[in-house]
Amino acid sequence: GTGLIEIAAIAAIVLAGIGISTLPVNPWALALLPLGMLASLVALRRKPAWVFLLISSFLLTIGSVFLFRGENGAPAVNPLVAIVTTLSALAVLWFVMHKVFEVAALRPVHSLDRLCGMTGIARTDIHQDGTVYVDSEEWSARSEVPIPAGSEVRILAREGLLLLVEPLA
Repeated sequence: GTGLIEIAAIAAIVLAGIGISTLPVNPWALALLPLGMLASLVALRRKPAWVFLLISSFLLTIGSVFLFRGENGAPAVNPLVAIVTTLSALAVLWFVMHKVFEVAALRPVHSLDRLCGMTGIARTDIHQDGTVYVDSEEWSARSEVPIPAGSEVRILAREGLLLLVEPLA
């Protein structure tokens, strides 16, 4: 990425810190916010998820409404704004984190070991090193015997991203 999201996140954290340090805060409401986030993360792993999301929504909304004290101790945050913001943030968090967990659970579908035994075409002259085209990709290759460009080759083994090849007789 560009780093813009990270810079924006750091700026948001700094501004939140300034707000918390300069405005009158209810500590109990501040404590509800991380508990609400924890409940939303638990919802991704436990069933029924809706129960934990409901708990998370409640904790985050109450924590947001009562976080800052207004005049005469009244909440300084409009409850409607807190509800809309909380539900929007949870929807985005749920979608993003759900996709992150789905991707993390995926197993690789491409195994480089399957290249052994396949055939390809030498793109360059190959002896100590060269290039072959195998399975719609170009690979670095090495051969014990000289192989002219354009020849068919068989992959014998793989050493990292280097293929050991022989001419196809």
